[in-house]
Amino acid sequence: MGRRSTKENKNIYQTSREEAGLTREEASELMDFVSADRIEKIESEKSAPHPEEILAMADAYKKPILCNYYCSKGCPIGKEYVPEIHVRDLAQIVLEMLASLNSVEKEKDRLIEITSDGVITEDEYGDFAMIQEKLDKIAITADALQLWVREKIAEGNIDQEKLEQFKK
Repeated sequence: MGRRSTKENKNIYQTSREEAGLTREEASELMDFVSADRIEKIESEKSAPHPEEILAMADAYKKPILCNYYCSKGCPIGKEYVPEIHVRDLAQIVLEMLASLNSVEKEKDRLIEITSDGVITEDEYGDFAMIQEKLDKIAITADALQLWVREKIAEGNIDQEKLEQFKK
């Protein structure tokens, strides 16, 4: 049986494992190719995790958010291109999505005006930047919804096979 950690500043990988109720040894058994020693190095930040280790942790700990966290915080490319997603409850995600969609709906005609000639002129930059920010918010909210679904599947609260049947 593994020892309990008394470390105060735990990283997301350690807290996720502990929330799953797993010792490092138990987690290692679930992940096959990641040793308990390697988990300790990742959790103590003596060594950076590899993408395949993050995928294994996300699966073993039932925490899909680990993938987004790694991509947005640990991967050099992801730091530039992947926004960090904050998991919220479904109602909050949906309301935010609807508010964003309504906001962009009002700007649809202006976006058509700006982009119809394929050139953004000096007087159009301000409006285009504002619309682009609204579109970014929609994308992030859509990603949050996808992550929420992945978490519910991992927790066993959504049947993935049934969901896939209805997508087709």
